[in-house]
Amino acid sequence: MTVAVFIDGAVGTTGLEIRERLSARPEIALHTLDDDRRKDAAARAAALNQADIVILCLPDDAAREAVAMIANDRTRVIDASTAHRVADGWTYGFAELEPDQAQRIATARFVSNPGCYPTAFLALVRPLVRGGLLPADALVGVNAASGYSGGGKAMIEEFESGAAGTAFRPYGLSLAHKHVPEMQRHAGLAHPPIFQPAVANTYRGMVAEVPLHAAQLAAGTTIDDVRAALADAYAGSALVRVAAGDVATVAIEADAGTDRMTLRVFGNAGTGQLRLVATLDNLGKGAAGAAVQNLNIMAGLDPVAGLTL
Repeated sequence: MTVAVFIDGAVGTTGLEIRERLSARPEIALHTLDDDRRKDAAARAAALNQADIVILCLPDDAAREAVAMIANDRTRVIDASTAHRVADGWTYGFAELEPDQAQRIATARFVSNPGCYPTAFLALVRPLVRGGLLPADALVGVNAASGYSGGGKAMIEEFESGAAGTAFRPYGLSLAHKHVPEMQRHAGLAHPPIFQPAVANTYRGMVAEVPLHAAQLAAGTTIDDVRAALADAYAGSALVRVAAGDVATVAIEADAGTDRMTLRVFGNAGTGQLRLVATLDNLGKGAAGAAVQNLNIMAGLDPVAGLTL
Protein backbone atom coordinates (compact mmCIF):
# COMPACT_ATOMS: atom_id res chain seq x y z
CA MET A 1 0.00 0.00 0.00
CA THR A 2 1.27 3.46 -0.92
CA VAL A 3 0.00 6.48 0.99
CA ALA A 4 -0.27 9.74 -0.95
CA VAL A 5 0.94 12.56 1.30
CA PHE A 6 0.91 16.29 0.54
CA ILE A 7 2.84 18.70 2.76
CA ASP A 8 1.34 22.18 2.51
CA GLY A 9 4.09 24.49 3.72
CA ALA A 10 6.94 22.13 2.92
CA VAL A 11 9.59 24.87 2.73
CA GLY A 12 9.32 25.95 6.37
CA THR A 13 11.46 24.51 9.15
CA THR A 14 8.93 21.88 10.25
CA GLY A 15 7.95 21.02 6.68
CA LEU A 16 11.57 20.43 5.67
CA GLU A 17 12.10 18.17 8.67
CA ILE A 18 9.00 16.14 7.79
CA ARG A 19 10.16 15.81 4.18
CA GLU A 20 13.51 14.52 5.39
CA ARG A 21 11.80 11.80 7.45
CA LEU A 22 9.50 10.74 4.61
CA SER A 23 11.56 11.15 1.44
CA ALA A 24 13.25 7.74 1.45
CA ARG A 25 10.20 5.69 2.44
CA PRO A 26 8.80 3.59 -0.44
CA GLU A 27 5.36 3.30 1.17
CA ILE A 28 4.94 7.09 1.05
CA ALA A 29 4.19 8.92 -2.20
CA LEU A 30 5.26 12.41 -1.16
CA HIS A 31 3.93 15.45 -3.00
CA THR A 32 5.01 19.07 -2.59
CA LEU A 33 4.50 22.13 -4.77
CA ASP A 34 7.25 23.97 -6.59
CA ASP A 35 8.04 27.50 -5.42
CA ASP A 36 6.09 29.10 -8.26
CA ARG A 37 2.94 27.12 -7.39
CA ARG A 38 2.97 27.17 -3.59
CA LYS A 39 0.64 30.20 -3.47
CA ASP A 40 -1.46 29.15 -6.44
CA ALA A 41 -4.90 28.47 -4.96
CA ALA A 42 -5.91 26.06 -7.72
CA ALA A 43 -2.69 24.06 -7.41
CA ARG A 44 -3.03 23.88 -3.64
CA ALA A 45 -6.67 22.84 -3.83
CA ALA A 46 -5.85 20.08 -6.29
CA ALA A 47 -3.00 18.78 -4.12
CA LEU A 48 -5.10 18.93 -0.96
CA ASN A 49 -7.94 16.98 -2.53
CA GLN A 50 -5.78 14.36 -4.25
CA ALA A 51 -3.88 13.35 -1.11
CA ASP A 52 -4.76 10.55 1.26
CA ILE A 53 -3.22 12.52 4.14
CA VAL A 54 -2.30 16.21 4.19
CA ILE A 55 0.20 17.69 6.64
CA LEU A 56 -0.26 21.42 7.20
CA CYS A 57 2.89 23.35 8.16
CA LEU A 58 1.34 26.78 7.91
CA PRO A 59 0.41 29.82 10.01
CA ASP A 60 -2.92 29.42 11.80
CA ASP A 61 -5.10 31.36 9.36
CA ALA A 62 -3.56 29.63 6.35
CA ALA A 63 -4.13 26.25 8.00
CA ARG A 64 -7.83 27.04 8.48
CA GLU A 65 -8.00 28.16 4.86
CA ALA A 66 -6.39 24.91 3.69
CA VAL A 67 -8.91 22.79 5.59
CA ALA A 68 -11.75 24.77 3.99
CA MET A 69 -10.30 24.01 0.55
CA ILE A 70 -10.75 20.26 1.00
CA ALA A 71 -13.94 19.44 -0.89
CA ASN A 72 -14.12 15.69 -0.31
CA ASP A 73 -14.88 13.47 2.67
CA ARG A 74 -11.81 11.28 2.19
CA THR A 75 -8.66 13.36 2.66
CA ARG A 76 -7.33 13.25 6.21
CA VAL A 77 -5.44 16.10 7.82
CA ILE A 78 -2.60 16.56 10.30
CA ASP A 79 -2.34 20.22 11.27
CA ALA A 80 1.00 21.27 12.74
CA SER A 81 -0.22 24.81 13.47
CA THR A 82 -1.92 26.04 16.64
CA ALA A 83 -5.24 26.54 14.84
CA HIS A 84 -7.04 23.35 15.86
CA ARG A 85 -5.39 22.12 19.06
CA VAL A 86 -8.41 22.88 21.21
CA ALA A 87 -10.99 22.83 18.41
CA ASP A 88 -14.07 20.61 18.44
CA GLY A 89 -13.94 17.80 15.92
CA TRP A 90 -10.15 17.49 16.04
CA THR A 91 -8.25 14.66 17.72
CA TYR A 92 -5.19 15.70 19.69
CA GLY A 93 -2.12 14.10 18.12
CA PHE A 94 -0.11 13.17 21.20
CA ALA A 95 -0.22 9.38 20.90
CA GLU A 96 1.12 8.72 24.41
CA LEU A 97 -1.15 11.21 26.20
CA GLU A 98 -3.94 8.77 27.13
CA PRO A 99 -4.05 4.95 27.11
CA ASP A 100 -6.33 4.99 24.05
CA GLN A 101 -5.01 8.10 22.30
CA ALA A 102 -3.20 6.20 19.56
CA GLN A 103 -6.43 4.36 18.74
CA ARG A 104 -8.27 7.69 18.51
CA ILE A 105 -5.62 9.03 16.14
CA ALA A 106 -5.77 5.87 14.02
CA THR A 107 -9.44 6.44 13.18
CA ALA A 108 -9.51 10.24 13.14
CA ARG A 109 -9.93 12.32 10.02
CA PHE A 110 -8.63 15.55 11.57
CA VAL A 111 -5.59 15.42 13.86
CA SER A 112 -3.95 18.43 15.52
CA ASN A 113 -0.21 18.04 16.04
CA PRO A 114 0.78 19.12 19.58
CA GLY A 115 2.98 22.11 20.30
CA CYS A 116 6.54 21.45 21.43
CA TYR A 117 6.18 23.08 24.83
CA PRO A 118 2.78 21.47 25.53
CA THR A 119 4.23 18.07 24.63
CA ALA A 120 6.80 18.39 27.39
CA PHE A 121 4.38 19.84 29.94
CA LEU A 122 1.62 17.35 29.26
CA ALA A 123 3.97 14.37 29.35
CA LEU A 124 4.93 15.33 32.90
CA VAL A 125 1.58 16.52 34.25
CA ARG A 126 -1.22 14.59 32.58
CA PRO A 127 -0.43 11.18 34.17
CA LEU A 128 -0.38 12.79 37.61
CA VAL A 129 -3.75 14.50 37.11
CA ARG A 130 -5.29 11.39 35.57
CA GLY A 131 -4.03 9.25 38.45
CA GLY A 132 -5.21 11.65 41.16
CA LEU A 133 -1.70 12.43 42.41
CA LEU A 134 -2.00 16.06 41.34
CA PRO A 135 -5.44 17.59 41.95
CA ALA A 136 -7.06 19.10 38.87
CA ASP A 137 -7.42 22.43 40.70
CA ALA A 138 -3.70 22.64 41.54
CA LEU A 139 -1.89 25.85 40.63
CA VAL A 140 1.15 24.83 38.58
CA GLY A 141 3.78 26.42 36.40
CA VAL A 142 6.26 25.33 33.75
CA ASN A 143 9.66 26.81 32.91
CA ALA A 144 10.93 25.88 29.47
CA ALA A 145 13.60 26.81 26.95
CA SER A 146 13.77 25.92 23.27
CA GLY A 147 16.44 26.04 20.63
CA TYR A 148 16.03 29.01 18.30
CA SER A 149 14.94 26.84 15.36
CA GLY A 150 11.51 26.82 17.00
CA GLY A 151 11.10 30.45 16.00
CA GLY A 152 11.33 29.77 12.27
CA LYS A 153 13.48 31.39 9.59
CA ALA A 154 13.48 34.90 11.04
CA MET A 155 14.68 33.80 14.46
CA ILE A 156 17.23 31.40 12.98
CA GLU A 157 18.71 34.28 11.00
CA GLU A 158 18.66 36.54 14.05
CA PHE A 159 20.64 34.13 16.20
CA GLU A 160 22.99 32.82 13.54
CA SER A 161 23.90 36.31 12.37
CA GLY A 162 24.67 37.39 15.93
CA ALA A 163 21.89 39.99 15.88
CA ALA A 164 20.12 38.36 18.83
CA GLY A 165 22.95 39.49 21.09
CA THR A 166 22.07 37.09 23.89
CA ALA A 167 22.47 33.49 25.02
CA PHE A 168 19.07 33.21 26.69
CA ARG A 169 15.91 35.25 26.18
CA PRO A 170 12.67 34.84 28.16
CA TYR A 171 9.50 35.77 26.27
CA GLY A 172 5.75 35.38 26.59
CA LEU A 173 5.91 37.88 29.43
CA SER A 174 2.28 38.91 28.94
CA LEU A 175 1.29 35.50 30.38
CA ALA A 176 -1.06 35.02 27.42
CA HIS A 177 0.94 32.61 25.26
CA LYS A 178 -1.15 30.73 22.70
CA HIS A 179 0.06 27.36 24.03
CA VAL A 180 -1.60 27.86 27.43
CA PRO A 181 -5.17 26.80 26.47
CA GLU A 182 -3.71 23.63 24.92
CA MET A 183 -1.77 22.86 28.08
CA GLN A 184 -4.72 23.46 30.37
CA ARG A 185 -7.30 21.52 28.38
CA HIS A 186 -5.28 18.42 27.64
CA ALA A 187 -3.78 18.23 31.13
CA GLY A 188 -7.28 18.38 32.62
CA LEU A 189 -6.46 21.37 34.83
CA ALA A 190 -9.02 23.76 36.25
CA HIS A 191 -6.62 26.72 36.05
CA PRO A 192 -4.18 27.77 33.32
CA PRO A 193 -0.56 26.98 34.19
CA ILE A 194 1.93 29.80 34.53
CA PHE A 195 3.99 29.35 31.37
CA GLN A 196 7.53 30.75 31.34
CA PRO A 197 9.08 30.11 27.90
CA ALA A 198 12.52 31.17 26.73
CA VAL A 199 14.72 30.75 23.68
CA ALA A 200 18.34 29.64 24.08
CA ASN A 201 21.27 30.16 21.75
CA THR A 202 21.35 26.58 20.50
CA TYR A 203 19.83 25.46 17.20
CA ARG A 204 17.66 22.60 18.44
CA GLY A 205 16.66 20.98 21.71
CA MET A 206 14.25 21.73 24.51
CA VAL A 207 14.12 21.40 28.27
CA ALA A 208 10.96 21.96 30.31
CA GLU A 209 10.57 21.83 34.05
CA VAL A 210 7.51 21.65 36.30
CA PRO A 211 8.41 22.48 39.92
CA LEU A 212 6.10 21.07 42.58
CA HIS A 213 5.83 21.09 46.34
CA ALA A 214 4.49 18.08 48.21
CA ALA A 215 1.67 20.31 49.47
CA GLN A 216 0.38 20.57 45.89
CA LEU A 217 0.07 16.80 45.59
CA ALA A 218 -2.59 14.50 46.99
CA ALA A 219 -2.02 13.70 50.65
CA GLY A 220 0.59 11.01 51.19
CA THR A 221 2.04 11.20 47.66
CA THR A 222 5.79 10.58 47.65
CA ILE A 223 8.54 11.34 45.16
CA ASP A 224 8.66 7.64 44.33
CA ASP A 225 4.91 7.68 43.67
CA VAL A 226 5.35 10.47 41.12
CA ARG A 227 8.21 8.68 39.40
CA ALA A 228 6.24 5.42 39.35
CA ALA A 229 3.18 7.13 37.86
CA LEU A 230 5.24 8.44 34.96
CA ALA A 231 7.02 5.11 34.48
CA ASP A 232 3.68 3.29 34.38
CA ALA A 233 2.16 5.81 31.96
CA TYR A 234 4.92 5.33 29.38
CA ALA A 235 5.85 1.70 29.97
CA GLY A 236 6.56 0.10 26.62
CA SER A 237 6.68 3.41 24.74
CA ALA A 238 9.32 3.56 22.02
CA LEU A 239 9.52 7.36 22.10
CA VAL A 240 8.87 8.47 25.68
CA ARG A 241 11.19 7.15 28.34
CA VAL A 242 11.47 7.80 32.07
CA ALA A 243 15.07 7.96 33.22
CA ALA A 244 16.48 7.91 36.72
CA GLY A 245 16.71 11.31 38.38
CA ASP A 246 20.25 10.73 39.56
CA VAL A 247 22.22 13.08 37.32
CA ALA A 248 23.72 16.41 38.40
CA THR A 249 22.68 18.36 35.31
CA VAL A 250 20.35 18.03 32.33
CA ALA A 251 21.35 19.60 29.01
CA ILE A 252 18.84 21.29 26.71
CA GLU A 253 20.40 19.26 23.86
CA ALA A 254 19.98 15.92 25.69
CA ASP A 255 17.53 14.59 23.06
CA ALA A 256 18.41 16.90 20.18
CA GLY A 257 18.61 15.17 16.84
CA THR A 258 16.11 12.48 17.87
CA ASP A 259 12.34 12.01 17.89
CA ARG A 260 12.18 10.79 21.49
CA MET A 261 11.49 12.49 24.81
CA THR A 262 13.08 11.80 28.19
CA LEU A 263 11.39 12.49 31.52
CA ARG A 264 13.10 12.72 34.90
CA VAL A 265 11.88 13.26 38.46
CA PHE A 266 14.16 14.98 40.95
CA GLY A 267 13.12 15.42 44.56
CA ASN A 268 14.19 16.28 48.07
CA ALA A 269 12.20 14.37 50.67
CA GLY A 270 13.46 16.66 53.40
CA THR A 271 12.05 19.81 51.84
CA GLY A 272 9.11 18.13 50.11
CA GLN A 273 10.12 19.67 46.79
CA LEU A 274 10.16 18.12 43.31
CA ARG A 275 11.41 19.13 39.87
CA LEU A 276 9.89 17.25 36.93
CA VAL A 277 12.08 17.67 33.85
CA ALA A 278 11.45 16.78 30.20
CA THR A 279 13.93 16.98 27.33
CA LEU A 280 13.10 16.60 23.65
CA ASP A 281 13.98 18.03 20.27
CA ASN A 282 11.68 20.96 19.51
CA LEU A 283 11.78 19.91 15.83
CA GLY A 284 11.53 16.18 16.61
CA LYS A 285 8.98 14.93 19.13
CA GLY A 286 8.01 18.58 19.44
CA ALA A 287 7.02 19.02 15.77
CA ALA A 288 8.09 17.01 12.71
CA GLY A 289 8.71 13.74 14.52
CA ALA A 290 5.27 13.90 16.10
CA ALA A 291 3.66 14.64 12.72
CA VAL A 292 5.34 11.62 11.14
CA GLN A 293 4.34 9.45 14.10
CA ASN A 294 0.73 10.57 13.64
CA LEU A 295 0.94 9.92 9.90
CA ASN A 296 2.23 6.41 10.56
CA ILE A 297 -0.59 5.69 13.00
CA MET A 298 -3.27 7.07 10.69
CA ALA A 299 -1.92 5.04 7.74
CA GLY A 300 -1.72 1.81 9.73
CA LEU A 301 2.08 1.70 9.51
CA ASP A 302 4.75 1.11 12.14
CA PRO A 303 4.29 4.14 14.45
CA VAL A 304 8.03 4.81 14.62
CA ALA A 305 8.87 4.24 10.94
CA GLY A 306 11.24 6.94 9.72
CA LEU A 307 11.92 8.24 13.23
CA THR A 308 15.18 8.43 15.17
CA LEU A 309 14.91 6.75 18.54
